[in-house]
Amino acid sequence: MSLPPTLPHRAEVEHLVRRALYERLGRSVPPQAAGPNPLVVNVSARHCHLTQEAVEALFGQGHKLRPMKWLYQEGQYAAEEAVTLIGPRSRVISNLRILGPCRDMNQVELAFTDSIALGFKIPVRQSGNIEGTPGCMLMGPAGFFEMPNGVIRAAPHAHMHPDDAAYYGVANGDFMRLQIGGPCGLNLNRLLARVSEDFKLEVHIDTDEGNACGLQPDTPVQLIK
Repeated sequence: MSLPPTLPHRAEVEHLVRRALYERLGRSVPPQAAGPNPLVVNVSARHCHLTQEAVEALFGQGHKLRPMKWLYQEGQYAAEEAVTLIGPRSRVISNLRILGPCRDMNQVELAFTDSIALGFKIPVRQSGNIEGTPGCMLMGPAGFFEMPNGVIRAAPHAHMHPDDAAYYGVANGDFMRLQIGGPCGLNLNRLLARVSEDFKLEVHIDTDEGNACGLQPDTPVQLIK
C-alpha cells in the first residue's frame, strides 16, 4: 500500500508567509528566509540504498519496498523494510532503514560513531562514489546479501535546484559553508553542492554533526558560498 500524495511541506508554507510578512512591513528578509526556496537542514540517520536484486535476496523473490514515510525530496521515502548490518568481527546494527525507491547500486551510509562501533574504517564520500570503500553483509528475513563495497560516511551536502544554485552562485560539485547558530553553533566548511532539476533545497548532515551543534527546528542556519 502506498502513502497518499504529500501536501506542501511546512517549511515551504512558512517560507512564503515569512517573505510576504517582511515585504509587507518593508523590512529586509533575513538570510534564512531569502532565496527562491526555504533552506531546510535535516539530520540524515544511518540508512541504506539497495537495488531490486538486493531487496529480493533479503526479503524474497518479487518483493517490493513499501513506503512508510515520505521524505522532503520528491518521490523519496523511508521504507517499512529494515535490515541488519553485519560488520567486521560480527558486530551488528539492527533495524538499518532502507530508503526507496530502489537504485542501480547498493550503498550504506553511516555516521563516524557508527563505524567505530562496528569496527569499520570508512571514508567520507559523495553518494555514489563507492570505489575502494569497505563492504558488509546485510541480513533480512529471507536471507543474506553481501556487499563487496559501498559503506561510506556521506559528505555533508546540499541538494539544490538550479534556481537555488544560481541564487547562491554555485555549480554542481562546488563547496559551500553552512553556518549553524544556537548555543552550540558551528560552521561546516566543506558542504558539497549537488544540483539537479529534481532537487528541492535541503542540507543533509549526519547524526554526529547534528548532535554536535544541537540542531533543532528553530536553529538559525545560513548557506554561504
